[in-house]
Amino acid sequence: MIRLAKPIISDEEKNAVISVLDSGMLASGAKVTEFEKRFAEYLGVKHAIATSSGTTALHTALACAGIGPGDKVITTPFTFIASVNSILYCGAEPVFVDIDPRTFNIDPEKLEDTLKENGVKAVLVVHLFGLSCDMPRIIQIAEKHNVKIIEDCAQSHGAAINGKKAGTFGCASAFSFYPTKNMTTGEGGIVVTDDEEVAERCRKMINHGRSGRYSHDMLGYNYRMTNIAAAIGLLQLRKLDEFNERRIANAQYLSEHLSDLDWLNIPFVPEGFLHVFHQYTVRIEPSKRDMVVEHLKTKEIDSAIIYPLVVYRQPIYESLGFGNGKCLVAEQICNEVLSLPVHPSLENYELDMITAAMKDIS
Repeated sequence: MIRLAKPIISDEEKNAVISVLDSGMLASGAKVTEFEKRFAEYLGVKHAIATSSGTTALHTALACAGIGPGDKVITTPFTFIASVNSILYCGAEPVFVDIDPRTFNIDPEKLEDTLKENGVKAVLVVHLFGLSCDMPRIIQIAEKHNVKIIEDCAQSHGAAINGKKAGTFGCASAFSFYPTKNMTTGEGGIVVTDDEEVAERCRKMINHGRSGRYSHDMLGYNYRMTNIAAAIGLLQLRKLDEFNERRIANAQYLSEHLSDLDWLNIPFVPEGFLHVFHQYTVRIEPSKRDMVVEHLKTKEIDSAIIYPLVVYRQPIYESLGFGNGKCLVAEQICNEVLSLPVHPSLENYELDMITAAMKDIS
């Protein structure tokens, strides 16, 4: 079976974990500190605060950027539910803005239309599938309306716009290191920021609000990363650019061989954007999509519909009164998208199998 995702874990990572286990220092410690330093250096930011997951990183980034009860935060409905849940964790209210059908990311013009309404405090942008949002335009709009930007970079490790990396545009950003991501720590996340005060609050929040050995001056949580996870992350970070180069090459191969299929739209990459292809997501005529999925199964090729529902159509969000959202582009895209394997473990013959199977379909 050609899998949709396949983490690359070598003997280096295994030996690094054994070394931590042998040391007896399993919880958050020197390895975490080193990983934070290296990740901050990779992005070119001042501070990185490692956490137990991408979701805890999102919650921490939002809360420590000043989002709280009653605040309104604009975001996309076409994302994994954790993006929007993190807004609710802060007691804030998500406001959904529709997406660009080419990039699958939040539509800047619709964002500006929504920001003309009063009461929005921040925008949580989600760099989906490995492609950055249109941050130059979004920053212009946010500055005009005096709102903060927080970045969800769970799927965009190494993505960039004209050389500036995702995660370096907002007041705080969050990454995930779940096993399917472009790099992994098993489970884990990280918050990055250039703001000293935000960083200080983050470090307290993830460690029970601790300000001294037995002193706690804010409500905090146990969101810490372990040395075990950080040991894996240090090695994965060294390999990230190589992993991304292979993803990009695989995506280029797929696009070259699938672009002539008139029932399918290949991923769009704007000029100046570095797409790191966490997912290779195509658009397919809705009447064909289920048949394509079944045909790929017969060829032992994995695929996935990411995402089949906009967030506000999820039962929990409907029960909370968000079910009347009107992001019609996002709803249509949910009926069309299909993600194909693009991970760096793919062999050339597997890429040939994927493209051949797609070309079997008329």
